[in-house]
Amino acid sequence: MLAASLALASLGAANAASLDRTQLAQSADKAANASYREWVELLAIPNDATVPADIQKNVDWLVKAFSRRGFQARALANGDKPMVYAEFQAPGASSTPRKTVLFYMHLDGQSVTASQWAQKSPWEATLKARSSDGKWEALPLDKLYGGQVDPEWRLFARSSSDDKGPIVMFLAAFDALKAAGVEPGVNIKVLLDSEEEKGSPSLGKVIGENLEALRNDGMVIFDGPMHQSNQPTLVFGNRGIQLVQLKVFGASQGLHSGHYGNYSANPAQRMASLLASMKDDNGRVTIPGYYTPVKIDDRARKIMAAVPDDEAALKRRLGIASTEKVGANYQEAMQYPSLNVRGIVAGDVGPKARTIIPEVAIADIDLRTVPETPPETLVALLRKHIEKQGYHLVNGEPTAEERARYPKLAALTADEVSASSSAARTDLEAPVSRWLQGVMNDTYGKPPVQIRMMGGTVPTGAAVQALKSPFVIVPLVNADNNQHSFDENMRLGNYRDGIRTVMGILQTPFK
Repeated sequence: MLAASLALASLGAANAASLDRTQLAQSADKAANASYREWVELLAIPNDATVPADIQKNVDWLVKAFSRRGFQARALANGDKPMVYAEFQAPGASSTPRKTVLFYMHLDGQSVTASQWAQKSPWEATLKARSSDGKWEALPLDKLYGGQVDPEWRLFARSSSDDKGPIVMFLAAFDALKAAGVEPGVNIKVLLDSEEEKGSPSLGKVIGENLEALRNDGMVIFDGPMHQSNQPTLVFGNRGIQLVQLKVFGASQGLHSGHYGNYSANPAQRMASLLASMKDDNGRVTIPGYYTPVKIDDRARKIMAAVPDDEAALKRRLGIASTEKVGANYQEAMQYPSLNVRGIVAGDVGPKARTIIPEVAIADIDLRTVPETPPETLVALLRKHIEKQGYHLVNGEPTAEERARYPKLAALTADEVSASSSAARTDLEAPVSRWLQGVMNDTYGKPPVQIRMMGGTVPTGAAVQALKSPFVIVPLVNADNNQHSFDENMRLGNYRDGIRTVMGILQTPFK
C-alpha cells in the first residue's frame, strides 16, 4: 500500500475529479517508490509457464493483491494453470454510468537457464547500474527502497518486464488514484493470462466459459516493449502466424552421387528452386494474389511516416546493408503478409556429409498474416503456386504408384491455427483508440508514437474473436528489456512512467 505521503493534501487534490499532468508525474514517482517491495516479492515467485505448481502460487498471490485493494478477485478454472479475474466498480458508478474496460496482462513467464544469468538467481531481483565501461554492475537492493532512485537503474529478474512489471504498475497506479481521492473514470475488469508464453492455447476457452463476466467496451493490453525511442506508445494491431512444412521428394532412398548423379533428381536442388520461385531478389513474395487484399490509404501512410524509426541505426544494429522492398519503410513492411523460411534439412553437412543424393528435402516455413489475408487464404495460394511449378502434392509419404506416375512430388502440411495466433487490428479512429490517444496527450503533453500494426504475434486474437471487442496495446517497458532471454530487466524510469500512464488511463472517462 502507498505511504501516507500520498495523501490528498500532499497533492492538493482532495476530492479531485482527476489529476493534472504535474500531479500525475509527482504521484507516479511516489507510487513507484512505495511499490518496489511488492514488485520484488512477486518476482521472487517462479512463474515458468510449464510448471503448474508455480503458476498456482502466482495466482494465489495476485488474487490476494487485487482483493486487498477492493477488487472482486478470483481464479478462473483452467486445468492446472488457472487464470486471474478481478473487477472493480467505483462507488459512484451507479449514479454516473461508466464504460467498462478489460485490462489484459499475463502472469506466466519464459523458462530460464540460471547459469546464463549474471546474478545469483533469475528469481532474486537484482538492482544494477551501468558503469563507465558500459557493463552492468550490481547495487545493494536497499538502494531501491531509499527514495533516491536513478531512472537509469534497472531491476534484473525473470518477468521484471514481461509481464509482472506492468501488473505491479497497474496495482500501484490504482493505489495512487485511491490515495488522491480520484475515482476511476471506467469500470475496471482485469484478466491475467497464465499461458501467454505458450501461445495462450486455452485463452479462448476460458473467455468462452466466463463470457458475461468479461464483456467490455474495449480492451487495453499491457504487454510488449515501447518504441525504440522510449516515447509513450500505442499499438493498434499485430500480425498473425501460420506454420507450414514443405517436403520435396526424390528417390525412395538416398543414392550414391557418383552412380546416380545426372540421372536421379536431387530434392535439395529442387527445393532450392521451388523456394526461389516464391520470392524475388527484393524480398517480395511472387505468389499471385499474396499481397492483393492489402490496401494502404494515405491516412495510414501518414500515420506510419510519423513513427520516429531510425532506419539507418536499425540497419547498423541488424548488420545489414539494405532492406527488402516489400514496403517503403519498416512500418509499411509490417502491414503485409510475409513468407519466411525458418529452416531447411536435406542430407548431412560437415564431417557427417556423405556423397549421396538425399531422398527428401524439408523446409519449415512461417507465414505472417494480416487481417486482410487469413491463414487459410495464404496456404491455398501457396499450394496453388507449388502445383503450378509442376508438383503433385501428396498426403504423407508418396506411394509406389505416385512415384511411378508423377515426376515431381511434394507434400505441404499446415499446422492448425489457434485464435490466439490470429492477426487483429483496431482502426485508429475507433472510440477506444481516440480515448487512449487523448489520455496520452493529456498525460504527457504530446501525441504518442502510434504503430498501426506490429510485426510480431501476440495472443489478442482469441480475446478479440470471443469478445468482439476493439483493443489497443499499450506497451510500458523499455525496448531493450531482454524479454524471453537471460538478464531480462526493467528500466526504473519506464516503471515510474508506466504507473503514470496507467493512472492517466484509469482516471479518464471512456466516452
